[in-house]
Amino acid sequence: MNMPDKNELLKNHVKDIKLGKGMSIKQLVDSQREIGGFSAQHMIQGIDITRDMLGDKESFNFLSFPADIVATGLRGMIADSVKHFDAIITTCGTLDHDLAKAYGGKYSLGTFEVDDNMLKELDIYRLGNIFIGSEQYGLAVEKYFAQIMNDIYSSKDYKGEYSPSELLHEFGKRIKDEHSILRQAYLNDVPIYVPGIVDGAFGTQLALFSQDHKFKLDMLKDELALSNISFDRKTTGALMLGGGISKHHVIWWNQFKGGLDYAVYVTTASQYDGSLSGARLTEAVSWGKVKPKAKYVTIDGDITIILPIMFSYLELF
Repeated sequence: MNMPDKNELLKNHVKDIKLGKGMSIKQLVDSQREIGGFSAQHMIQGIDITRDMLGDKESFNFLSFPADIVATGLRGMIADSVKHFDAIITTCGTLDHDLAKAYGGKYSLGTFEVDDNMLKELDIYRLGNIFIGSEQYGLAVEKYFAQIMNDIYSSKDYKGEYSPSELLHEFGKRIKDEHSILRQAYLNDVPIYVPGIVDGAFGTQLALFSQDHKFKLDMLKDELALSNISFDRKTTGALMLGGGISKHHVIWWNQFKGGLDYAVYVTTASQYDGSLSGARLTEAVSWGKVKPKAKYVTIDGDITIILPIMFSYLELF
């Protein structure tokens, strides 16, 4: 093995950050490019790769995320950024939280350290350090779902059978909240794929609705649509926030075209339990889900901290 040149390895020197009054997000991030700041360097790489990905007019770009961050204030920010992507892959809980908030549901700041038995007595759900009154979630989702689904059912264009993305397009068409992810996806003609759509309140309501209405859900139609993207698009990219089924569905279908060309993954999970959520993108290279010569980086950190910085720097609003 050839020994690398010592001077080449040591050419980029660490510099001290100089903070100043009125410093913008862009100035702060740019000042971090030479600080040698551990995960900060990966965040900066992620910003640069995302910029290149979104600037590549030939690239079909995915945004994937799980539902939990939709319970936070990131919901509106994600909704504003939808127009910059070509497809969304997420989980059923995203639909639940988006509908609940669109219907006026109020989520509250709480704490991780609390007596959950007490919260149960008070009919308060806890999602991390977010508190949700039961009436703000379950009942809100049920009422708004019924209102919209009945309107779809009674419309002259009702088809009787929908893929999840087609049905969510109809929901987005009818939601009045401009801060809604579903609404912005509809307005910008961005399909939302939810491979685990039955795993949550929205899916439960669909099952109940199908008992006394002529309604079918064609799950495989969306899978074939993702397959077509994989085989028809030479270049693809993805910003993946968190792991689970949303991340896996992105990389799974992209393996059939030889892998993603751009990939940015943000996670707090550990790789040492062998989980998909913890797996770094370099592992995906071994599966052919990310190209060996792709621009890719894994960012270790909390999405609620990292994403506002990334999106502010890139002006994705």
